[in-house]
Amino acid sequence: MVENVIELHDATIMQEQQAVLQGVSFALEKGAFAYLVGRTGSGKSSLLKTLYADLPLQSGMGTVAGYSLPKLSASKVPFLRRKLGIVFQDFQLLGDRTVAENLMFVLNATGWKGKSQKQQRISDVLVRVGLSGAANRMPHRLSGGEQQRVVIARAMLNEPVLMLADEPTGNLDPDVSASIMQLFGEINNTGTAILMATHNFQLIEQYPHRVLTCKDGELLDSARG
Repeated sequence: MVENVIELHDATIMQEQQAVLQGVSFALEKGAFAYLVGRTGSGKSSLLKTLYADLPLQSGMGTVAGYSLPKLSASKVPFLRRKLGIVFQDFQLLGDRTVAENLMFVLNATGWKGKSQKQQRISDVLVRVGLSGAANRMPHRLSGGEQQRVVIARAMLNEPVLMLADEPTGNLDPDVSASIMQLFGEINNTGTAILMATHNFQLIEQYPHRVLTCKDGELLDSARG
């Protein structure tokens, strides 16, 4: 039986008390990769925020990583997010802490115990994103591409079943964007499902996957033809 990490059925996605998407129904299988596209204001970010419970699902049915969104209490939101990796366009790194301290902050916040285990996990994810020598560097000393790799490493810390990425290459030049996409591909190949919002259609052509399109208040799915 196929296991879905996202299931939405007849969902309404809200943004500032306005419905931006209606009748949203789609599923994303474990280990799958899909893009989320659409014009600014079409509902991409609001859909992602609904999936990681930053916005409530007020109408319809939805589950993410086994958690029911309509029934999700505030106390359960951290447990959902431990199963997710979230990658933002604007990095949202702590500027007064080193790379390792940024990652340690997340491990402490998500209940990791044991200093040596935490240090080993930080070392492991930095190696995976190609930044093994950056642990003691400050974020502002890194290039945009390196900062995005730190954000991806942060998202990988808890071995997520699903990674949600909101315009992860939006501020990066084409060569760096391609290297970030290759990194996402490697992560996806290990079994992590990825839903990535993007406006970069060149990357979609270069790295083709299923495409979900927010248009005129609906979510269109390339998998349905």
